[in-house]
Amino acid sequence: MSENVESPADNAEPGEARYHIRARQPEDGGPPIYSNPLLVEVEDYHTLPWLLARRVRRYPRHTLIERKTSLGAAWHTISSAAFADHVMQVAKGLIAIGVEPGERLGIMAHTSYEWMLLEFASAAVGGVTVPIYETSSGSQVEWIATDAGISHVVTENHAMADLVRQAAPNLRTLHALDQDGISQIIAAGRDVPESEVEARSNAVTSDSLMTIIYTSGTTGRPKGVELTHGHFVGLALNGCAWMPQILLGKDSRVLLFLPLAHVFARLIQLLPVAAEGVVGHCPDTKNLLEDLSRFKPSYVLAVPRVFEKIYNAADQKAGSGAKLKLFRWAAKVAIEYSRALDTEQGPSAALKTQQALAGRLVHRKIKDLFAGARYAVSGGGPLGDRLGHFFRGIGMQILEGYGLTETTAPLAVNAPALNKIGTVGPPISGVSVRVDDEGKLQVKGPWVFRAYHNDPEGTAAAFVDDGWFVTGDVGSIDEDGFVRITGRHKEIIVTAGGKNVAPTVLEDRLRGHPLVSQVMVVGEARPFIGALVTLDAEMLPGWLRNHNLPQMEVSQAARHPEVLAALDRAVERANAAVSRAESIRKIRVLDTDFTEANGLLTPSLKIKRAPIAKAFAEDIEAIYAG
Repeated sequence: MSENVESPADNAEPGEARYHIRARQPEDGGPPIYSNPLLVEVEDYHTLPWLLARRVRRYPRHTLIERKTSLGAAWHTISSAAFADHVMQVAKGLIAIGVEPGERLGIMAHTSYEWMLLEFASAAVGGVTVPIYETSSGSQVEWIATDAGISHVVTENHAMADLVRQAAPNLRTLHALDQDGISQIIAAGRDVPESEVEARSNAVTSDSLMTIIYTSGTTGRPKGVELTHGHFVGLALNGCAWMPQILLGKDSRVLLFLPLAHVFARLIQLLPVAAEGVVGHCPDTKNLLEDLSRFKPSYVLAVPRVFEKIYNAADQKAGSGAKLKLFRWAAKVAIEYSRALDTEQGPSAALKTQQALAGRLVHRKIKDLFAGARYAVSGGGPLGDRLGHFFRGIGMQILEGYGLTETTAPLAVNAPALNKIGTVGPPISGVSVRVDDEGKLQVKGPWVFRAYHNDPEGTAAAFVDDGWFVTGDVGSIDEDGFVRITGRHKEIIVTAGGKNVAPTVLEDRLRGHPLVSQVMVVGEARPFIGALVTLDAEMLPGWLRNHNLPQMEVSQAARHPEVLAALDRAVERANAAVSRAESIRKIRVLDTDFTEANGLLTPSLKIKRAPIAKAFAEDIEAIYAG
């Protein structure tokens, strides 16, 4: 393999950074290494307080945040300087209530302006934020509070405060946002001089611990990932340099609706602060469409399930007959048009004509749901070729990426200049990737976490060969350095016949059907592959209506012959992506769903395989009976 090979970027748009992926074959004969050089060096002073002060210095009067105070209310603008003043008030209050440098501040709340405010105030006084998902159980709160050593907590409401109080009775302070928690903190700090906050901020460095984020715990107890100021700020600065077309300029706007307890949203929230953009928050996704239409983001971020829901809702809204035929024709045209963009010839004249007509009749209505956003960043799971091509075909480019809490969110992501649908993009600025002999993806770079909290053995086990972090995901890297993820190594199923099967490929394709909510493929040491399937209670009534079937409960639909026949056809389509030995031979439709509430989904909507296998052991046995 030749060295310093640059990936093609001849189609780079003005203002778009070019790829500089370097491929290197190690002298020891190890796997090829693909690297993207660092664009902005991480300095000692790269901290959250410095980042905000830099924004204020450069654009004091420009809007940094747009905030909606209540349902249906107008969005109010907050300038960089005004936000910094608010941060100062809260930071003084945190000092007054006893938050010392290095002390843990737990935040258990929905995505909101207050979350961002507490994040920056904690950083300003040298505190360490520890996010807690608002859906966490008492035992989960107890574990995180104990393991992280949390002393202070701010919750969304008094109900969450009661849960935290029972789970962690030894806290020093506990405030609830719906009980004027922010005002109480500010009032406590009125007599604290600003100079004390400034001294605390000046003592923070890029190596200072900024947060401990607990993993979703799909395979065991959540691990606390230690991330520093340098991890977040350095990556935000490099992200802006790498994707200037999306992130630079005061017209860059992002509306956050993913949980800020997740590392992905935490990083995205910093990008406008690192540049000149605007950020807004949507605490309740029930109001997402209205918030999108009023806020008008230039880009959004979401998990694949959101895009699946949008597509399926559009399909269902088309109803039946001529309207449904029109929608599916338009969807087919969008996918064919997008695929043609990747060919040397490009779309034919006839396909361009069809695309223009489909755009006027169907595509623009779906695109309007994003309120003018040109780009969406997708992470947290595989998007799939079909959805990727569909959305690009209607003019909404989804930039699929991949990362972990341990890599400060993205370690690879597609960009507008060269977006290979079906991949998660090349390594981002500063990152090197390789695949070992077992197909496991490994990563190295400045954004990789420093340690698991209180777990030196786990930390040591996560790294090999002088600092390469073993992600646990199986995948491949093409000649241009673009990464493709197959699934988790621990989730690979080995059938009785010795066939290795990556379940996520099948699960993601089957989950794209409007009737399907969740899927778990099974078959470890079994003669064939099967799957547990749950129905989408929201989509079911519309599907039944469109198929001239009477309304029924999920438990009835799970046994109805026409529903089962539709799911069998969906399984056939999903199986087209794999060999016969890997295909699903039989499914079991459950009359309940996998949710966070019943402990079968993580807060980031990943299925918990072991608990599901235990809870539905009889259903799995029924798949293989006889």
